[in-house]
Amino acid sequence: MKLVNFHAYLKEVLKNATYELGESSNVIVAEAPDLPGCFTQEETFEEARESLIDAIELWVVVALSKGEMLPVVNDCVLAIGKEADVSIKSELVYG
Repeated sequence: MKLVNFHAYLKEVLKNATYELGESSNVIVAEAPDLPGCFTQEETFEEARESLIDAIELWVVVALSKGEMLPVVNDCVLAIGKEADVSIKSELVYG
């Protein structure tokens, strides 16, 4: 597993996101299947993706505030606390 900062974790979650046309209305439903219950809907793909990014951020903040473990996504784990400092520094040094 790889420790990553929030930006990298968000990118990994978005890699697995799904976008589908709504069943009963003309909307795009965007879902982050790695984060249970994390989905949104908007009129366009671009709006749905932006809204999904906001929903992912909120999902992570709520999970962390409850002391929950975040899921491993594409073999990546969000670095928290001192782990985050190390992850960010290594990303700056090793790219």
